[in-house]
Amino acid sequence: MKVALVQDWLTEIGGAEKVFSSLIELYPDAHIYTLTSHPRVIDGLGIDRKKLKESFIAKLPYGRSKYRNYLPLFSKAVESFDFSPYDLIVSSSSSVAKGILTNSNQMHICYCHSPVRYAWDLYHQYLNESGMSGFGLKKWFVRHTLHKLRIWDIISSNRVDFFIANSNYIRKRINKVYKRDARVIYPPVDIERFELSEKKQDYYFTASRLVPYKKIDLIVEAFAQMPEKKLIVAGTGPDFKKIRALAGANVEMKGFVPDDEMLSLMQNAKAFVFAADEDFGIIPVEAQACGTPVIALGKGGTKETVIDNETGIHFDEQSVSSLIGAVNKFEMIDTFKVGKVRDNAVRFSKERFKNELAAFVEEKMKV
Repeated sequence: MKVALVQDWLTEIGGAEKVFSSLIELYPDAHIYTLTSHPRVIDGLGIDRKKLKESFIAKLPYGRSKYRNYLPLFSKAVESFDFSPYDLIVSSSSSVAKGILTNSNQMHICYCHSPVRYAWDLYHQYLNESGMSGFGLKKWFVRHTLHKLRIWDIISSNRVDFFIANSNYIRKRINKVYKRDARVIYPPVDIERFELSEKKQDYYFTASRLVPYKKIDLIVEAFAQMPEKKLIVAGTGPDFKKIRALAGANVEMKGFVPDDEMLSLMQNAKAFVFAADEDFGIIPVEAQACGTPVIALGKGGTKETVIDNETGIHFDEQSVSSLIGAVNKFEMIDTFKVGKVRDNAVRFSKERFKNELAAFVEEKMKV
């Protein structure tokens, strides 16, 4: 069986790329297709460059660093790939990878992280945060581009034979946007790397790319109002300066930290704080694998991965007061058993993911 794997882009290592890494492990002989990539990510994922095929986006000016500027060309780029030699194509998609062209003799399975967020559920938030919600030629062009993308997104969803969703939350979104059902297979978490640590220190921890929807600013604002509680923040991004300006003396902004330090910070924290409305959210599961409870927004993927009052605390809304209330509740309970916290994370292991996905493919290839 000839297999091809498709990823939107391979320019940074996040949750989608960790899923894609497991797909590569599952199908080591597969050819890999992506719009564009960064050498650091290709090497980090151990991808054989001879098996890698990029679109014309990678050859355009700044096509590896500012590729999002070429959004109007994404659909054409992914449709330019020729998949005729393959029996099975597995796409890992939160943007356009699912829009590949295949024929009736091929099987296309899409592992969907989400329908295109900035074209659908985050559309107005995206316009407001990027300053594109008013009038003007550029603003009109952006809105028109996203309108066209929504049309293409619906059309291209019909090219997928079977959808896999990364959570029940995304399964519902796939059904709402595409009117398609999906099997839920939770993403893989490297449980073995995130070892249990029973000794915790007196600080809270959060880590993320510093972009608006991750809500790190909300976390920092909340801890600025709790000066007796220490917060450590790891991560970089366009909002770094803005968030640092909100930080009080009890908040330490680490910026970029290497993997070993990230692991140590997560293992030793009394709790990991997570305020994003995520599709799944791998990092809260990684924290639990360390035996570290999670204080998380009780919506999206974390509603499925963090057990309220057992492996962490849920708060109801993305507000400073709601988060402060959750932190105070956490400190009042303070009876979380690190072994039980880790046990919850084990059900999201990498081996479980590969076994479930392989079984799904085998089942559908027989149809």
